[in-house]
Amino acid sequence: MTIKTALMGAVASLAFAPMAFADGHEGERGRDGELRIIYWQAVSILNPYLSSGTKDIDASALVIEPLGRYDSSGNPVPYLATEIPTVANGGVSEDLTSITWTLQEGLVWSDGTPVTSRDVQFTWEYCTAEGGGCAQAAKFEGVTSVDIVDDLTVTVNFDGPTPNPYQPFMGGQSPIIQAAQFADCLGPRAPECTDANFAPIGTGPFVVTDFRVNDVVSFAANENYRVASQPAFATVVFKGGGDATAAGRAVMETGEFDYAWNMQLAPDVIAGMAEGGVGSPVSAFGALVERIEVNLTDPSPDLDEGIRSTAEAPHPFLTDPAVREAMSIAIDRELLVEIGYGQAGRPTCNLVPAPAIYASDNTGCLTQDIDRANALLDEAGYMDTDGDGVREMADGTPLSILYQTSTNAVRQDFQALIKEWWSEIGIETELRNIDAGVFFGGDPGSPDTFQRFYADVEMYANVFDGTDPQSYLGAYLCDKAPRPDTQWQGENINRFCDPAYDALWQELTSTGDLDERGRIGAALNDMLTKDSNVIIPLVDRGRVSAHANSLGGIELNVWDSELWNIAGWHRISE
Repeated sequence: MTIKTALMGAVASLAFAPMAFADGHEGERGRDGELRIIYWQAVSILNPYLSSGTKDIDASALVIEPLGRYDSSGNPVPYLATEIPTVANGGVSEDLTSITWTLQEGLVWSDGTPVTSRDVQFTWEYCTAEGGGCAQAAKFEGVTSVDIVDDLTVTVNFDGPTPNPYQPFMGGQSPIIQAAQFADCLGPRAPECTDANFAPIGTGPFVVTDFRVNDVVSFAANENYRVASQPAFATVVFKGGGDATAAGRAVMETGEFDYAWNMQLAPDVIAGMAEGGVGSPVSAFGALVERIEVNLTDPSPDLDEGIRSTAEAPHPFLTDPAVREAMSIAIDRELLVEIGYGQAGRPTCNLVPAPAIYASDNTGCLTQDIDRANALLDEAGYMDTDGDGVREMADGTPLSILYQTSTNAVRQDFQALIKEWWSEIGIETELRNIDAGVFFGGDPGSPDTFQRFYADVEMYANVFDGTDPQSYLGAYLCDKAPRPDTQWQGENINRFCDPAYDALWQELTSTGDLDERGRIGAALNDMLTKDSNVIIPLVDRGRVSAHANSLGGIELNVWDSELWNIAGWHRISE
């Protein structure tokens, strides 16, 4: 199968008309009053290019939009564009080195000015500006230029044949920003543009009216939105903070809120809340994996800030594969699923458990083996010489780690169990939990973000847009590590660097045969997990949220932002 044939077969039929959400009845914009959303991870910024936190990406989706999205089945659908470009419709070049997008006619920003191809081009310039830190840099890997054809048309050029050209400007992680608003925010100045980052001018169904960082965001209907009868809601209150339990109760028991995201709760707790009859849970499996990331660099506070948690300072013992493997096989993943997720979770050894074509047959971590873990550490020379229950390195340095994650009941249960299992193999563990709004916030000045990673290991989950993990796996390239000169942005948070990985990922970018893409994707997954245990997957998580029974239009999407179709949400009779 040729590269071109594979691309044509995959998306040749996807020349859809731009999305316009049916809301069940015609009516005036704003007719349904106020919509109340609660995310127990509070919003820190409304710019996905400066944060990879899901809560920030989702909140941004109310305001700024990409050229295309992925629907709830994982199919690409146009948003600001007229159609999804393909080889068949002429939008993707025969040699697969470029993709041409055409904006819908008459699109305007919320300030009434026209949306043009310059805004698309500028978005690329913004994320790739020298001296800046872009959380979504992997989306633009291989892009050599974004050329303006005319006011409504741009061509994205790649450095070689690119079978998956739908990385830039697709999905909630890669929206179009207004060139005029962000013109003075390039490179190192990006984090300084508070007004733009907190209240972007957008094309989406809502505009920001007030933003209290790590607390609440208020929105109003965008009077310039392209569908006259949408959004149905006049205002949105987007509340953050608290915990998943309080959020679930606020929707399913008290009715104080209409939608609650990420019900990371024990299954019996969710079932009990649903008995209230006010709201209902909704769930679906995608590629969301709760995992432990291992820091390959030294987070010691004794080091200079410019060296701490950077490649200049290797970790004293977590760079040893034997230690990482022992830590992985000491964990009972079946028990974690039982106490944390029930039917909404599955034990996994993979970073990419879906789609199936990319899922490795890696199952070696699924059986807990404390004896084998201890044997690995014995063979590697880590002994408990003083009898205190903690192994040491040859120089006497104890195998003592700081294990951090966001504040959440399920995650704290996981921490307690894993700490106990690691103690059984002679690894001492200190636990730390951080407010989720801060942990996932991406503030370059904060020492507590997951990107800065001032700990030895940390636990979280995230996911990629669409059904192709190319850019997700590209986040672990050598040059994607967060560091001071990237404003601590970047997804390679464990500072993994393997030239062989980089080379294989480059092969993925130019491979069109879908089966071969699956093979390469699974091999990349294994390099991060089975072969090195740099990432220690725990649970393949189903996404679970909750909505009021009076809220219509909900279509849970595991392949894009959960709020991807919020323009079509509306109030219904219970």
